[in-house]
Amino acid sequence: MSTRLRVHSPAVVYFDAVRRAGSIREAARRLFVASSAVNRQILKLEDEVGTPLFERLPGGLRLTTAGEIFARHALVVLQDAERARSELDALKGLRTGHVEIATVEGVTSDFMPTIIERAREHFPKVTLGVVTLGSRDIPEAVTSGAADLGMAFTLQRSTGLRQIMVGRFRLGALVPAEHPLAKRHEVSFATCAEYPLILAKTDLSVYHLLKPAIERAGVGDKGVVQSNSVELGKELARRGVGVTFQTRIGLEAELAAGTLRHIPLNDNGPVFSDLGIYARTGRSLPVAADAVARLLADELAERELREANDIGEPLTD
Repeated sequence: MSTRLRVHSPAVVYFDAVRRAGSIREAARRLFVASSAVNRQILKLEDEVGTPLFERLPGGLRLTTAGEIFARHALVVLQDAERARSELDALKGLRTGHVEIATVEGVTSDFMPTIIERAREHFPKVTLGVVTLGSRDIPEAVTSGAADLGMAFTLQRSTGLRQIMVGRFRLGALVPAEHPLAKRHEVSFATCAEYPLILAKTDLSVYHLLKPAIERAGVGDKGVVQSNSVELGKELARRGVGVTFQTRIGLEAELAAGTLRHIPLNDNGPVFSDLGIYARTGRSLPVAADAVARLLADELAERELREANDIGEPLTD
């Protein structure tokens, strides 16, 4: 049994809990302490800093400008303490720790279960938390400290994110095996637009990848269904409702069973979607998070190579 390393004031822990919860009462409930204890620590901290850290509003607490500055400091302190604790545990051969991962929905059907199985095999004392978000929400989860690692498609470069690994995967049309397009080796978006379409909403990265092709084809928002769920799009394609567009990530079972066909898009050249693994810039990952990041990176590289071999594509343009 490892002990919790305490190298900082309890007030920092209480401040961070209140920041996340938005109220002293809820923070106290999560910390299993009395509300009065949390309130005392916050007041003490504000007295030491010399300015209010929270605005007291009817609906709860909100960070002041000073509070936002202090929140960045608290995040670094708490994450560094977790890293030090896990490194000390690793020296004892314990490999304990908890890793939070924010990921897109597409990797939850096969990729992430594979990672979880391997993590349980190699690091049985490490616990994992997984939350699914849209690609556009994952940077905030990582930079705010809500997640240690993020997995997302086609993220723009950000000073707050460090890219650990990225894999490139062909975007393709998804149709059932009996569809008229199913026997093609490649297909253009304009050809797909001759059939009913299932299009992504703006919070999915595939929307932005396909936007130029959608505009060239004059389709606009005329898809028979628009959704931010890749799982829904996959199921609707399987039922023959329309053509949708995804990478092969998340389609492993259907492609193996032959119930769906993934036809790579060629729209003035191949269309690639980058799946990346991210951590916060400037943060040294705790041992447990670093170990899980290595598992993610190895699996990502293996699947990128496997796809390149399957469809005969080079890994670079």
